[in-house]
Amino acid sequence: MIRRLFYMSLGAFLAVWTMRKLQSLRPDHVARRTADHAVTLADRFRDFAGEVWRLSASRETELRAEFGLGTVDETNGKNTIYDVKDGR
Repeated sequence: MIRRLFYMSLGAFLAVWTMRKLQSLRPDHVARRTADHAVTLADRFRDFAGEVWRLSASRETELRAEFGLGTVDETNGKNTIYDVKDGR
């Protein structure tokens, strides 16, 4: 009797678990989760890129100060920094 009750409860649990897993695989749920992950990944990438720009600018300022090249603003003649490749 206890064995039957155990297996019936195990079967009910597995049935509920399986149904929940199958419902989570529906296309609208998968699309929503994928979109949420893409937004999160884009935010992380934006934060990373901002951090790289900030650190590279501070390192360039340190190197210019060390070699006596002046600041980036002095080389441009204006207060803007242009993103121009130097041909290397």
